[in-house]
Amino acid sequence: MNPAIRVRRATENDVAAIHRLLEFYADRGIVLRRTREDILERLANFVVAVDPADASVVGCGAVRPFGGGLYEVRSLAVLHDRRGEGIGRAMVEFIVAAKRDSGEEVQLFTLTCEPRFFERLGFTVTDREKYPPKIWSDCRNCPRNRCCNETALEIRIVPPAAEPPERSDRR
Repeated sequence: MNPAIRVRRATENDVAAIHRLLEFYADRGIVLRRTREDILERLANFVVAVDPADASVVGCGAVRPFGGGLYEVRSLAVLHDRRGEGIGRAMVEFIVAAKRDSGEEVQLFTLTCEPRFFERLGFTVTDREKYPPKIWSDCRNCPRNRCCNETALEIRIVPPAAEPPERSDRR
């Protein structure tokens, strides 16, 4: 991994860069197309990877909440010429750490053409039919809906058990 890359929550100043990243992969049928307005409306869901050498956004990813502790990792993209530097890994690890720090039990899932990437990060293959909210909201509008080549993966995040209270039975 490139230790110089920093991952942080996205800001309004990142919308154009996020849009460019997603358009590159949407043009190739790898991610779903997102408008600038959609990105701005859901900006709180996005993280970006920034190269501190020039403050450029070199990657983005989002977490979509479905309620009840269910979240989807989506819109994960890295500048094509920066792939293989650990940028995607850093973003997913940031997302997982944020969910672990939230204190809630979380089920994170993703649909991807790169299942081995997520498996290396602790996700396991599962049945995509387990996620009907995703299927009905995004997949029904996807041009590959009837011939989907994506694999569903998931990871359960359980917060560390609270430390037992100190006993006060000393006499």
